[in-house]
Amino acid sequence: MWSGRFREPLDPQFDIWQRSFGFDRRLLGDELAASAAWARALEKAGILDSAELARIIEGLQQIGKACQANPKVMDEADAEDVHHFVELQLAKEIGETAYKLHTGRSRNEQIATDLRLFARRSVEAVRAQLAGLIRSLLARAEELGSTAMPSYTHLQKAEPVLAAHWLLAYAEMFFRDADRLLDCHKRINVLPLGSGAVAGSGLKLDRAGMAKELGFDAITANSMDATSDRDFEIELLGILSLIAVHLSRLAEEITIFSTREFGFITLPDTLSTGSSAMPQKKNPDATELFRAKAGRVSGDLFQAMMTVKGLPLAYNKDMQELQLPLFDALEAITGTLEVAQKLISKIQFNTDTMNLAATTGFMNAMEAANYLVRKGVPFRRAHEAIGNAVHICIERGCELDGLTIDELREIRPEFSDDFYGSLKLQSVLANHDVPGGTAPQQVSAALAHAKRRLDSLKGEHRANA
Repeated sequence: MWSGRFREPLDPQFDIWQRSFGFDRRLLGDELAASAAWARALEKAGILDSAELARIIEGLQQIGKACQANPKVMDEADAEDVHHFVELQLAKEIGETAYKLHTGRSRNEQIATDLRLFARRSVEAVRAQLAGLIRSLLARAEELGSTAMPSYTHLQKAEPVLAAHWLLAYAEMFFRDADRLLDCHKRINVLPLGSGAVAGSGLKLDRAGMAKELGFDAITANSMDATSDRDFEIELLGILSLIAVHLSRLAEEITIFSTREFGFITLPDTLSTGSSAMPQKKNPDATELFRAKAGRVSGDLFQAMMTVKGLPLAYNKDMQELQLPLFDALEAITGTLEVAQKLISKIQFNTDTMNLAATTGFMNAMEAANYLVRKGVPFRRAHEAIGNAVHICIERGCELDGLTIDELREIRPEFSDDFYGSLKLQSVLANHDVPGGTAPQQVSAALAHAKRRLDSLKGEHRANA
């Protein structure tokens, strides 16, 4: 592609080492689409005649069909990168006319365009997967109904919540991730073609027409920025890292709750493994790998940021390495989301164990303090009184309802017989009756609202696609 300037061939080892076709071949479809749009722009500019355009378009289509039918075509190619591959294959298909396609164009703008097309498709695919995971979370939340479980702060029992409320908390995280992807899509969907190597194309080309043909919302405003901008990739990697973190948090709780010590969840055999040494083991390998993927994807983000941090304008060969973290992160996230949806759909919730855990360990202590508040006791005094009651119960090995009314009145005279009713699980849950709270009617409303948001998310995905 650039041999005219040189009088000696590349060192064979260097030649192989500096090539990118081994990984950027996955951009072939994007390269073919962008090249077709470029060819049509060249025809409008008078560089190609209609017959030449037709041969180029037909040749590009044949390359796509041949590679789809027989991927070995790419394995056997002696190409430096995906752009070189297309040029070589097009020359085989249509002859000398193939070499007109690169008129006024640079690989710098080509890779920027291909990556944006790839990132755009990836955003749509990940949003669709997030919708699938959210759908599974909502289905299981609806199925759990009135099942309660402990909530935790500092990994210590805090207050009882509906299990559906717990699942909806993760749905909220993934809804935010989907929103971030949609917002990122706006900055991805800008066309660099026409930027040339650095200063803009030397031809009067219809950039807006190419943008429309390729489904871009706008064209880039500055050629130097356009060929060297990878902000959209780093932003996308940041969102993927956050998705990985959310999956890791969910995985950690599932891992803990599936232990015999908790017993809230039984993992499906199909998504678990055993021990080669200990016959009794059922290991949560899926969720453990979810946690590890968060480190991997976050590492991809860090790699990308460190690659661009000191680069001068405009394109530099360093940017070739930026493709790898994007490909790797997307592979990790899409695979994890696929397994996560299956896992959520198949885990067994041990509802009796969960409900029992929600009624022991002084889970109603805060509601007991609120009982005194409703009797006119200042909260700090009420907090102290219930703390004293808990201390007595710990010494005796009982719960708050194990104290007699006389014993309670020795702590505070405001206690009455109605105190015991306020300690019951359903009463404790029902009293958290604020939007966003765990009262059954609030959770039902939140679930219905989440279903509407899911429908909207899927509608946005179809519109973008």
